Amino acid sequence: MTDEAMPPPSSELTAKAKALSSPLRWRILRLCLHEPRTNKELARLLQMNAGTMHHHVQALVDVGFLAAEEPRVGARGAREIPYRATGMTWHGSEAPLVGPVLVQTFLQEIQGVQPGDLDIGRLGVRLSPEDRAELDRRTVELMEWLRTRDSPDGDPTSFMIATHPDVQQR
Repeated sequence: MTDEAMPPPSSELTAKAKALSSPLRWRILRLCLHEPRTNKELARLLQMNAGTMHHHVQALVDVGFLAAEEPRVGARGAREIPYRATGMTWHGSEAPLVGPVLVQTFLQEIQGVQPGDLDIGRLGVRLSPEDRAELDRRTVELMEWLRTRDSPDGDPTSFMIATHPDVQQR
């Protein structure tokens, strides 16, 4: 197995899981996905204290989910560091056990979205293990296709799909 294929040590996985255990941190990553943002900008967008924001940003930087870009001069001449999401969360091994947090994040992100602007589909079916594996493969394929279509001139759009056992039907 090459170094690239080796799974990270468990302490690294634990640190990454802890960094992604907060819907707020997922929202920070989303806000820094298409353009770099400073602690001050993030605090304003998420209506938070700048000091608290710094703590969350630093937690994401420490494990590589955010990367600092070249410092810039702010409106009042202060040195500001913008951060950009690295895209590491796209790989499942980099974001273990985050499903419930992603659902909480989704619910927070759609606050204020007009009902007509939110398209959601839901379907319950019975799938064989083979069909479930095929669904999972196609879902990843679709998400990868969408990820590669990211257009700087496009409208910011979020996509979420979830599959799960229908435990209430058992």
